[in-house]
Amino acid sequence: MRLNIPTWLTLFRIALLPVMVVVYYAPMRLADFAAAGVFVAAATTDWLDGWLARRWGQTSRFGAFLDPVADKLMVAVTLILLVQAHPSVLLAVTAAVIVGREIAVSALREWMAEIGQRARVRVATIGKIKTVMQLVALVVLLVERNAETLRLYHVGEFLLVIAAGLTLISGVAYLRAAWPALRDEGRGAP
Repeated sequence: MRLNIPTWLTLFRIALLPVMVVVYYAPMRLADFAAAGVFVAAATTDWLDGWLARRWGQTSRFGAFLDPVADKLMVAVTLILLVQAHPSVLLAVTAAVIVGREIAVSALREWMAEIGQRARVRVATIGKIKTVMQLVALVVLLVERNAETLRLYHVGEFLLVIAAGLTLISGVAYLRAAWPALRDEGRGAP
C-alpha cells in the first residue's frame, strides 16, 4: 500500500493530537491559544485531505477508513481536555452525548457495510453542519480555558450544546435510514 498526500495529511492530523495535549498543559503564557492553533491546524488538514483526495483522484480504502477515525479522535481528545479543565455537569453531559453518538454511528456504519447497505448511512448535510459547529465551539472553549474573564467561554459552551443537539438529530437520521435493515431479523448478527 502506497500512502498518498491526503492520507499523509490524515496521519499528520492524528500526530497533532499529542502535540495539542502537551501544549494545552504546557506551563507557558498563551498555552490556550497555542493549543487552539494546533487544533485549527488539525481541523484544516481534515478539510484539505478530503479536497485533495477528490481533486487529485487520490482516494484509498485506507484513507477512507482513517479520515473519520482521525476526526473522532480529534473531537474526543479535545472534549476530554475541556471536561478535565471545566468539570461541569453541562460540559460532561454534552461531551458524553457527542462521543456516544460518534461511537454509535461508527458501529452502525460498520454493521451496515457488513450487510452490504453502507450507502444508506452516508454523511448527510446536517452531519457536516454539526461538525462545523463542534469545531467552532471547541476552538472557542480551548482559547477561553484560563482567560481572566470567560466572556467567550459561555458562547463556546452554548455552541457545543447546539452541536450536541445537532449530533442527536443527525444520529436519529442515521438510525432512521438504517431502521429497515435493523428491524429485519433475518439478516445481520444475532
